[in-house]
Amino acid sequence: MEVSQSKPEGFLPPRSLLVGMAIGAVILFICATVRHWLFQSTALDLGFFDQAIYLISQGEYPRVSFRGFHILGDHAAFLVYPIAIFYKIYPSVYWLFFIQAIALALGAWPTWQLAKQTGLGEKESLTMALVYGLYPLIFNINLFDFHTEVIAVPALLWAVWSARANRWGIFLISLVTILASKAVLSLTVFMLGIWLLIWERKRLMGLITTVAGIAWFIITTKGIIPAFSGEEAAAVGRYSFLGDSVTEIILNLILKPQIVLGMLFTLDNLFYLVLLTAPVIWGIWGKAWAMFIPAIPALFVNLVTDYLPQKDLIHQYSLPILPFLLLVVMTHWHRGSSWLKKPRWIILWTAIAFLALGKYTYFFGRYWHHWGQLPNLQAAVSLVQPGDRVLTSPHLAAHLSHRPDLELAIEAEAPFDLNRFDAVLLQTNYAGWENSQGTVEALARQVSQDSAFTPEYQENEVILYRRAPSIP
Repeated sequence: MEVSQSKPEGFLPPRSLLVGMAIGAVILFICATVRHWLFQSTALDLGFFDQAIYLISQGEYPRVSFRGFHILGDHAAFLVYPIAIFYKIYPSVYWLFFIQAIALALGAWPTWQLAKQTGLGEKESLTMALVYGLYPLIFNINLFDFHTEVIAVPALLWAVWSARANRWGIFLISLVTILASKAVLSLTVFMLGIWLLIWERKRLMGLITTVAGIAWFIITTKGIIPAFSGEEAAAVGRYSFLGDSVTEIILNLILKPQIVLGMLFTLDNLFYLVLLTAPVIWGIWGKAWAMFIPAIPALFVNLVTDYLPQKDLIHQYSLPILPFLLLVVMTHWHRGSSWLKKPRWIILWTAIAFLALGKYTYFFGRYWHHWGQLPNLQAAVSLVQPGDRVLTSPHLAAHLSHRPDLELAIEAEAPFDLNRFDAVLLQTNYAGWENSQGTVEALARQVSQDSAFTPEYQENEVILYRRAPSIP
């Protein structure tokens, strides 16, 4: 692959792109903030990260109480530790919205750099940056709580650019950032190394990347995650048809290909591939698909599972695919094999795809579900004390996660031992995520009949029960 060598003086983006990224970051931050303010965020994954990062910032053991293990026992996401520095300044969940918005917006910068490096002109490179920014997944994932892998998106783009440009410093920083964001991305790093080694002829960088990827995969899945959680990696259950451990799953992928093929060729997967490619369908036709090789692990694990959130443009699972999909598109455009070649038509198609697949529509409907109870929810949350051990619903948990003891009032956790809690906060007319209305109502009856608890706040079906102080 022939690419133009990047010049130091062309490293910084033009003013128009800087302005665009700033506007994009502000929009993303405001959207995530409003969603949280409307009590649409949840324990998983916003409360999950917020609690652990808060505890790290306070020098406490970062155990996610409603999951029952150390934060590193989930995905070995070491990025939570540098993020905790912001919580040292001031502990607030809004840091996570800020970091996520900045990371997603900044991805336009290396996209622009890669487009120039591929050989596209300035106008075309800016168009590719816009294609990245308006790809529906970027906006949609910003609305789905918080995930450390959003930081890996610009890092993956920088890794490709810096490898081609022989910028070792940026390359190594990008590599560490990717690996620290989520354990499974070590597979993406491994394939990135194979691609650099064979197709890009970057022997040393390719070798380092390949070894780093496979080594980190083994270290995290066989060492860090089991040590901190006491069990296999969290996502193993989604591939139970292949085995009960990472090792067994890998072996059965090789030994039982008929099972894998049966899971791959489904209507759900066909629909997922259409969703994934529709925003850039104009540029995927050509002979540059070797550049998609690093995305194969992420695409494969999404296709082979029957867990539907891995097959949409709403959740985080497609994020590692996007950088390489864009790389394929910009290369086809440069080679003249894309269907659309004029920036104005590409921008029009990109806008149409965003309007069709972006979840901005949530702000015109489903996000206002709690509107009539917002003052009551805010009042009840404000009455919960910092030291309280709290039992509450998932959509309220992200507003109460700055404490070591927080449990979810969901069906899977019933029956509930009320002796463990100082406060129980419920919205009795809303069950929420992974819950049933019966569970909420049964818990409300249980607490109301427990003489140790009295209602501290009760208005418009929002009830805060508090344990009465014990008498010496």
